[in-house]
Amino acid sequence: MSEYIFKLPDLGEGTVESEIGEWFVKVGETVDEEAVVGTMMTDKAAVELSSPVTGKVLRLAGEPGDIVAVGAPLIVFETDASAAAGAPSEAGPETTAAGPVASVKTPKTGGGRIVTSPAVRRLAREHGIDLHRVEGSGPGGRILRADLDAHVNGQPAQAAAPAKRATGTREIKVIGLRRVIAERMSASKREIPHFSYVEELDITELEALRQHLNNRSGDDAGRLTLLPFLGLALVRALKSFPQCNATYDKGRNVIVQHEAVHLGVATQTPDGLKVPVVRHAESRSLTDLAAEMRRVAQAARDNTATKNELSGSTITITSLGKLGGIASTPVINQPEVGIIGVNRAVERPVVINGQVAVRLMMNLSTSFDHRFVDGYDAAAMVQDIKDMLEHPATIFV
Repeated sequence: MSEYIFKLPDLGEGTVESEIGEWFVKVGETVDEEAVVGTMMTDKAAVELSSPVTGKVLRLAGEPGDIVAVGAPLIVFETDASAAAGAPSEAGPETTAAGPVASVKTPKTGGGRIVTSPAVRRLAREHGIDLHRVEGSGPGGRILRADLDAHVNGQPAQAAAPAKRATGTREIKVIGLRRVIAERMSASKREIPHFSYVEELDITELEALRQHLNNRSGDDAGRLTLLPFLGLALVRALKSFPQCNATYDKGRNVIVQHEAVHLGVATQTPDGLKVPVVRHAESRSLTDLAAEMRRVAQAARDNTATKNELSGSTITITSLGKLGGIASTPVINQPEVGIIGVNRAVERPVVINGQVAVRLMMNLSTSFDHRFVDGYDAAAMVQDIKDMLEHPATIFV
């Protein structure tokens, strides 16, 4: 028997260290080669690591939330001498394993490797579900959140336990993506003098157009929401207000105005808030923009989004859907200088030309960086968006 030291590999993105996200193994447990042993957090996402050898876990580098330098020991395995010699390493059992990221493969049966996201693994453990029994519908047999939900709903109901009084507390360590979100939100509010502007819109005509297009297409999977219309109107408005399609380079103290509109779409995921990016929204049609919004949002939820799909936005839109409320004060996604938020649409009586009519009304809640965007310019841009959304034919002129 011999020891094999699995050192933290280079995860890309220029990282020199990484945070332990989650362990899927524990000391004393025997794991197979290529089994997923845990996740390491980059600034954007969790990266799954697979075991380079078959062996027993002797030591782990630390607990979730601890920081490990690239090249530092991550896991020490006890291995068969011949197995260690055949591991992907040039100098033998005391060197760094070569392959950092688990390949996407069809899950093996009977205890083989499962391909899924850390969030799904965590939920499965909380529900006491063996993921080997869950059929994956994603690429390469990847188990998606929907697959796990379907499995849970298909299980027989458990008898309700007798009611009892709640006692105790639960402490949740702020690590991984939640830590990154907390740090970025704090920095955004601390460094950016936000100002918010809320405007009311009559989207009765827009909703009629949306329903007409959906009925005509007959494609349930590709049904249009309000967001692609907003995205298209925003792209048009930014042509007259380039100061809002900009990012602030703090290191150089330079505002960078972008010709291209790389549209961030704030997306709630099982791991927390992510902002996948629709590249070159200015060159997309309505249906193309809608399809790309759906694709990158789903990739963010499935934890399959690439670094390029999670960075580089120039302005962001956000929506709480049916929970949208009356108004909100969205936090700017640094280093951008503006964010456009959608609130809930409701029917209300409105006076039009002296007559009361029932109209579908919705508020846009926006925030801007007051260092670089003047209040007048922000309000004027929102008024342009309002005009286009209230008269949706003008979006396409």
